Formats: sequence, C-alpha cells, structure tokens
Amino acid sequence: VQLQASGGGLVQAGGSLRLSCAASGGTFSRYVMGWFRQAPGKEREFVAAIRGSDSRTYYKNSVNGRFTISRDNAKNTVYLQMNSLKPEDTAVYYCAAGTVVAPAMSYEYDYWGQGTLVTVSS
Repeated sequence: VQLQASGGGLVQAGGSLRLSCAASGGTFSRYVMGWFRQAPGKEREFVAAIRGSDSRTYYKNSVNGRFTISRDNAKNTVYLQMNSLKPEDTAVYYCAAGTVVAPAMSYEYDYWGQGTLVTVSS
C-alpha cells in the first residue's frame, strides 16, 4: 500500500486546513486509517483515526472538537479537516494504514505516507 499525503501549508492561528491522504495498492476499506504528527524535537503522536468497517472515529483529546477525520472508500482517500488551528498544532502530519486493534498506537500501522508540513503562525 502506498500513501500520499497532501494539503499542508502555512496558516494563521484560528484558520483551517484540510489534509488528504490517497491510498493505492491495497484494499482501502479494510484498513484503519490514522493521522499522526511530529513536531520538531518531539515524539510522533497520534492525532486521529477512522475504522474501515464502520467509520468509527478516534481523536487525541487536544484536537477533539477542532479536527474531523473522514474517509471516502470509493476514492481510497482519508481526510483530516483541521479547524481553529493553534501554533501548537505545527508539525509534520503523517497518514498511516493498517489492520489495527489499537488505533492510537503507531506501531500497529503497517504503511506510512511521506508526511505533509503544517505550520500555524501566531
């Protein structure tokens, strides 16, 4: 499975961005799709995930209510709509796919995209 993330950029605090991650080479609907991020000098952390079977969603506490993850199985694409962005959301955002039991655990994911940079200015 190949994953291609896009949609990052520079935005002012309070603004919005939508990230996309297009998948190819696998049965997309089988996979849990996740978004993780890594800020400079910090560990990679879970942001959000969505199951393939029933589209159940999971969020990091600090983004719940601001970010929305969704998927379009017909387009093999997962999205992350990010609203009310804060400077602390600045990071490289990665999408990931896998047959996952614990969606917040990065080691559960088998496939990773290349990352897209989100910069939120204050």
